[in-house]
Amino acid sequence: MYRLICRDGNAKRGEFHTVHGVIQTPVFMNVGTAAAIKGAVSTTDLQEIGTQVELSNTYHLHVRPGDEIVKKMGGLHKFMVWDKPILTDSGGFQVFSLAGLRKIKEEGVHFNSHIDGRKIFMGPEESMQIQSNLASTIAMAFDECPPHPATREYMQNSVDRTTRWLYRCKTELDRLNSLEDTINKNQMLFGINQGGTFADIRIEHAKRISELDLPGYAVGGLAVGESHEEMYAILEQVVPHLPLEKPTYLMGVGTPANILEAVDRGVDFFDCVYPSRNGRHGHVYTHTGKINLFNAKYELDDKPIEEGCQCPSCRNYSRGYIRHLLKAKEMLGMRLCVLHNLYFYNHLMEEIRQAIEEHRYAAFKEETLYGLKQGEKD
Repeated sequence: MYRLICRDGNAKRGEFHTVHGVIQTPVFMNVGTAAAIKGAVSTTDLQEIGTQVELSNTYHLHVRPGDEIVKKMGGLHKFMVWDKPILTDSGGFQVFSLAGLRKIKEEGVHFNSHIDGRKIFMGPEESMQIQSNLASTIAMAFDECPPHPATREYMQNSVDRTTRWLYRCKTELDRLNSLEDTINKNQMLFGINQGGTFADIRIEHAKRISELDLPGYAVGGLAVGESHEEMYAILEQVVPHLPLEKPTYLMGVGTPANILEAVDRGVDFFDCVYPSRNGRHGHVYTHTGKINLFNAKYELDDKPIEEGCQCPSCRNYSRGYIRHLLKAKEMLGMRLCVLHNLYFYNHLMEEIRQAIEEHRYAAFKEETLYGLKQGEKD
């Protein structure tokens, strides 16, 4: 499963062995919500830019095209033509963020589809069944994503329910993996730690879910409104109570700076929509900060987005040309920006892994953070 290769301070360098290949960690998972990266990026593109893991969304695929259809098409890997690991999130975050009208009960959540308003029920068993149909490599447990801020009483009750749901997820996934018609009988379950900014609730929850000896654990419910400092403080307190010999996944985070800081606190897995979302708006990442290609100063700029970058965009096209495409609303402009940003994130993780191996992560982190702050102030 997970092999810890070395540590540099609290930063971990590992390998996670799955039925769909080995994941080198720390890793950034490229987000393809509906089985595609937004910005016209194909799975052959993902191979070229060094993507290790693709992340898809249980809720969105359940609503459209339907997880039963994906199963009939041979599962997500065959459906989207991707032979490397896929992680599916449980749908919990979308249920709690997209569904305006919802009722949370012990059995699960009743809510309306954000597409056509039809009534949907999702609980631990339903989430596992959908993810089993999708046949992802890693399935995430169905949890409640509590609002921020929340009262201590609400948070404790919510976390207790999430723990009970986790046991149900495990029981159901074990059952599904044993069925003859299950596509991926080696599907793995990651548990999710919740508790908001209440460190003691989070620590107690981390201890309880660690007892289940799952293949991996996530820290959820962060980057939902609390400050970066609060997030880092929670990680410092909670991660030591999650198993060292299992991967730790910080859900939905984040900026390059967030990733650098979280790796320093022992996190292995990351995902975020920033690189694709920002790319679609002409905002591109470089080692000297983020730049906005809509700015007039790039009109005659014949340099690539970043000198020395080996992504398909930088190897072939200039800032001036990409700016023109964006201004002309040509889809190629978005695509080239998204490709660059995803390559930047994937390559940053390579640099992080190398720095940990060479026991120079602290210096690398400070140097990289300094560079990232030098970009445009727009």
